Amino acid sequence: MQDHAVLPAEIHPLQRQVVNGHGWLTMSEFTDLITIAEMTPGPIAVNSSTFVGMRIAGIPGALVATFSCIAPSCLIVSLLAWLYFKYQNLAYIQGTLAGLRPAVVALIASAGVSILSLAVFGDGVASAVAFNWLGAGLFAAALVVLRRYKPDPILVMTGCGVLGGALYMLQGGVV
Repeated sequence: MQDHAVLPAEIHPLQRQVVNGHGWLTMSEFTDLITIAEMTPGPIAVNSSTFVGMRIAGIPGALVATFSCIAPSCLIVSLLAWLYFKYQNLAYIQGTLAGLRPAVVALIASAGVSILSLAVFGDGVASAVAFNWLGAGLFAAALVVLRRYKPDPILVMTGCGVLGGALYMLQGGVV
């Protein structure tokens, strides 16, 4: 097993409980856990809790840990949904939601611009040297196809991924 650098507690608050507090994992195991949790699909907290539960109590532990990680969010969202459906016609609720819409649009647009910047400029820094013509072309083509023909966006993303991967391999690049 290789040595790992100590992660600051503020980066992973879970470390205080899992490593320092209860001693369920060593620091080396914890850094491996974070690495694997970041690589696998899904939220890091869910992946981490599943792994720790599995390590401590096997499959029942993994199930309990995963449920315990997910349940609070599900309960809160369910409560908020119930409250919304019960009081959705109140003017205060409608006014609040109308005020939040621009912020939500801005957050989504910001994430989209960040992703586009990374796709077109690689490291996110706008420069003519790092400009990714293939990424920019795929973005433009996808935008035109989505606006003109209105297909399922998932199919367009999948098509761009397959086409982009094939074109990068034909160029001899690494995908």
